[in-house]
Amino acid sequence: MVGTLKLSLYIHDNHSLKEKRKVVKSIVAKVQKRFNVSIAEVGFNDKWQMIELGISAVGNDRRFVNSILDHILSYIDSLYLGEIIDSNIEILNL
Repeated sequence: MVGTLKLSLYIHDNHSLKEKRKVVKSIVAKVQKRFNVSIAEVGFNDKWQMIELGISAVGNDRRFVNSILDHILSYIDSLYLGEIIDSNIEILNL
């Protein structure tokens, strides 16, 4: 099973791409360290108040992969670095 999570965040009180990059790096580092998944910024590269992240996890059980992605979504929300405005989880059976 391969699970993907795509989420969009809105950063309040952000005034530059430099500030946005600090937030993105912080989220990416914390998620990678805690969950050992692949994560990268995949969209809104030129918008300084929007972040779009793509996250993938691999496992042999659909419930396990879905659970990890749900935990990641909750964890990112708990960081209070941005407001989650959209999220989409998809699990592929390969």
